Amino acid sequence: MRLCEYKVIPLVLTADVSPPSDPSVPFSRRMASHIVGYPRMGPKRELKFALESFWDGKSSAEDLLAVAVDLRASIWKQMSHAGIKYIPSNTFSYYDQVLDTTAMLGAVPPRYDWTGGEIGFSTYFSMARGNASVPAMEMTKWFDTNYHYIVPELGPDVKFSYASHKAVNEYKEAKALGVDTIPVLVGPVTYLLLSKPAKGVEKTFSLLSLLDSILPVYKEVISELKAVGASWIQFDEPTLVLDLGSHQLEAFTKAYAELESTLSGLNVLVETYFADLPEAAYKTLTSLSGVSGYGFDLVRGTKSLDLIKSHFPSGKYLFAGVVDGRNIWANDLSSSLATLQSLESIVGKDKLVVSTSCSLLHTAVDLVNEPKFDKEIKSWLAFAAQKIVEVNALAKALAGEKDEEFFAANYEAQASRKSSPRVNNEAVQKAAAALKGSDHRRATNVSARLDAQQKKLNLPILPTTTIGSFPQTVELRRVRREYKAKKISEEEYINSIKEEIRKVVELQEELDIDVLVHGEPERNDMVEYFGEQLSGFAFTANGWVQSYGSRCVKPPIIYGDVSRPNPMTVFWSTTAQSFTKRPMKGMLTGPVTILNWSFVRNDQPRFETCYQIALAIKDEVEDLEKAGITVIQIDEAALREGLPLRKSEHAFYLDWAVHSFRITNSGVQDTTQIHTHMCYSNFNDIIHSIINMDADVITIENSRSDEKLLSVFREGVKYGAGIGPGVYDIHSPRIPSTDEIADRVNKMLAVLETNILWVNPDCGLKTRKYGEVKPALENMVAAAKLLRAQLASAK
Repeated sequence: MRLCEYKVIPLVLTADVSPPSDPSVPFSRRMASHIVGYPRMGPKRELKFALESFWDGKSSAEDLLAVAVDLRASIWKQMSHAGIKYIPSNTFSYYDQVLDTTAMLGAVPPRYDWTGGEIGFSTYFSMARGNASVPAMEMTKWFDTNYHYIVPELGPDVKFSYASHKAVNEYKEAKALGVDTIPVLVGPVTYLLLSKPAKGVEKTFSLLSLLDSILPVYKEVISELKAVGASWIQFDEPTLVLDLGSHQLEAFTKAYAELESTLSGLNVLVETYFADLPEAAYKTLTSLSGVSGYGFDLVRGTKSLDLIKSHFPSGKYLFAGVVDGRNIWANDLSSSLATLQSLESIVGKDKLVVSTSCSLLHTAVDLVNEPKFDKEIKSWLAFAAQKIVEVNALAKALAGEKDEEFFAANYEAQASRKSSPRVNNEAVQKAAAALKGSDHRRATNVSARLDAQQKKLNLPILPTTTIGSFPQTVELRRVRREYKAKKISEEEYINSIKEEIRKVVELQEELDIDVLVHGEPERNDMVEYFGEQLSGFAFTANGWVQSYGSRCVKPPIIYGDVSRPNPMTVFWSTTAQSFTKRPMKGMLTGPVTILNWSFVRNDQPRFETCYQIALAIKDEVEDLEKAGITVIQIDEAALREGLPLRKSEHAFYLDWAVHSFRITNSGVQDTTQIHTHMCYSNFNDIIHSIINMDADVITIENSRSDEKLLSVFREGVKYGAGIGPGVYDIHSPRIPSTDEIADRVNKMLAVLETNILWVNPDCGLKTRKYGEVKPALENMVAAAKLLRAQLASAK
């Protein structure tokens, strides 16, 4: 397989990718409408399959490039035909938009042996995924979403250079198809604020000190975009919604003042999203040099409306994000139109642009791909393709060309949802309301519980376990698919899954792992699997959303009150336990993660929905315990990602989120060991809330983030429960050696007590292949045994 550099490949204009501009809607007559960004994967995950085929060596770089060209063309064509005036380009990515910016700036960490020139797939994907000899760059959550970005690694010695012409190439590509677009760049200040000091660089290093070093590259990109005909450019600066200090805000002022002369002749949009702007940030934004317009999230940032109404600079464009880019509910068009009309009187008719609240990357692609979906619930929804239509309908209505039929249908759907008996369950609402009188703590403290559990489980020091899932093979997926399509009987399905569980159990016993898992072969997704068995949830066939790279998730839709009609996991957990005498973990997804990884109803506070889910999971925990399962893992992988972006709102969220977790297991016996697991996050600032969850054992991502989790223990935080910081990164195909894992565990032993430390991978093994999993786990167990022997001899 030949790895190809990024390049412009000849575009053959077939009938499918003909210039898409609708002649009935010339650009000059298009209504003032804008889309911040659009999903990249394609309506049927075409990019995912092309990427994975390329990574597996089954297709060429040219094949991958061709799929990407087709996807981009169809997206631009779709927006153009819908009448959108301001269409974005460079929001497509082969992996991640922040990694694209790292490539644009030539900020490649030295370990990837990049020697200069245009950055191609080999270097790009090595940064994203690692390779046989070096690990990937760190990945973490994009603000409070379930999207992950690749964290830039920067320091004073980085030599920035213009090393990826992707933004210019994609603008030219759209223009060749007859579509004039707004090229989108991650803004320079946001890029630096989302970066981290590289390994070996002082943690106190000021990343903003690199502003003068990266701006020359931005100037080159801007100059090239101007030269090829761009008339607008969009800088995404979402960090403006965070709690920033004055020196950070001054960096925005400095950056755009420095870019002003290069930007001369261009219209410049600075886009913000995910929350309202603090007053100081709003003042900074609206005072930036050379900027023509400002984009605001008016769905999650309703307080920004007050700032706009109190002062908006005359002659500037307001890109009003009234269509929700992060959920799947149809817009309340009448309400949005009223908001827009109130803004029109402030900014002027010719300066108001209807927009999405953020990129549509965070929502599903197209309802057209859901032909079998429940018709009533479907009428309440809008995916990315429908949101484009909503944006244009609002823009037309604002311009006096209201589509009365479209608005009337929308009004009827809104009314139907409010009154539907499928949404409301009085018994569930009463049970959730009654929770507020208790904090639901287990009666005994954690150290006493661990003693009781050890007497029952008799585990060695440094016990080994895995996080839950084992590789989902092609054969396994086929079995699930055929059962769903009724091509095989229930008996055939159960027998196939039982056989898979038996194999996974035997493999773990052969590897000598201490606490086993059943491998989750019956599960498609850790949230969808539970949602399918809970009331109040609906499921799509193709409602995929990108999580990272080629990884997509299909979030359930929580449309009504939640309850558990029947046990969900007891049969499979007890089946697995029957195959072994070792402890078998019952595997559940926690209420906060189910909430944060779903499209959640927007007609009641999120915490009320979370309490309802917690009660359903509580029923399952207690049924598992009654069935003889003595170790139960309740994953809260997404607890931190729901943390509000503003510190003033943290305490309230953490209070109800941690309470929801405790509700699930407050009724179990001391001898039942409750585990939880957390994925990619920065936990140090919420460590006290994690302790407050009162789990017996927590397994937590650690390896890919340079063990920054351990720093919190070095700083003196005392943690008395069991803890398993991940010893190797499962998101990379790389197999760590025994010595490397032992070295990681020794670093942990420097700050954690021997009797509380567990040895486990970072996360579930679902996405890996058995050829990677088996040797990695062999090395992990060997490392644990090596250290046990060393600790025993030291005594």
